[in-house]
Amino acid sequence: MNVHIIKHRNFWLGTAVVYTTVALVSLGLWGLKTGIEYTGGSLLEVEYSKDAPPVDALSDRLTAFDIGEAEIKPAGERGMIFRFRDVNEETHQKILAELKKDDADLTERAFESIGPVIGQELKTKSVWALIIALILICLYISFVFRKVSHPVASWKYGVVALITLFHDVPFVLGLFAILGKFGGIEITSSFIPAILTVIGFSVHDTIVVFDRIRENLQKTRGAFEDIVNASVNQTIVRSLNTSLTVLLVLAAIFFFGGESLKYFALALIAGIGIGTYSSIFIASPLLVVWHKWKHKA
Repeated sequence: MNVHIIKHRNFWLGTAVVYTTVALVSLGLWGLKTGIEYTGGSLLEVEYSKDAPPVDALSDRLTAFDIGEAEIKPAGERGMIFRFRDVNEETHQKILAELKKDDADLTERAFESIGPVIGQELKTKSVWALIIALILICLYISFVFRKVSHPVASWKYGVVALITLFHDVPFVLGLFAILGKFGGIEITSSFIPAILTVIGFSVHDTIVVFDRIRENLQKTRGAFEDIVNASVNQTIVRSLNTSLTVLLVLAAIFFFGGESLKYFALALIAGIGIGTYSSIFIASPLLVVWHKWKHKA
């Protein structure tokens, strides 16, 4: 079965422009709701042995500790997560003692305290990690495809792969901007590894398709568009099966894993899903569009 994917390239690319625009607008309007790893502050997670008190009641009692506006949300059946400004160990123990007035068997699951300087350092390192990864990916693809110069120069494969990534990453960022605005979902230090994983998976999928194009160009004669379409059809089943296998595992982590892994898994689900789509419906059509535009110019 030969699916005419490249023939409908204007539809695929047009659709990509629409939802990428929505993602970028969402990111520009609301930004990402960052966790304490980036903003500085403290996180306390506790587990009650019985039903937890109402959130409003807990919030009123914590005002006595001068910790700013505390954010409190349930975690699981009997857990609670508290986020507030950075506190010392003495205040931390006083807060625990106050919470244990409701439940002497209350268990502390986690406590993290991070200053704003560390938070800013994490932001800077995260940005540099993304920039370096993108540059190395472009150089790597250009080197691998250096012997493929007709009808599309080798460096263009690298550029198209980067454009594809600039389509994939904003989609995930935009999704979390929307979730942060309407669901209060914060990004934590695990978000950057998730984005880097998405980049790696997306590039891998794109290279699989590009490599088949390279092989077919060397042994097949015909129009570039037809060769690209045939290459996509030869790899589409493999790409979908590989991605589906990974997505099933991530879905299990999202629904049955711990709270700390839930949104890490969601970022990967969104990123790998859109990365699989882009490797099939965005990267290869872009090569054809660039090739046709060059010949019209």
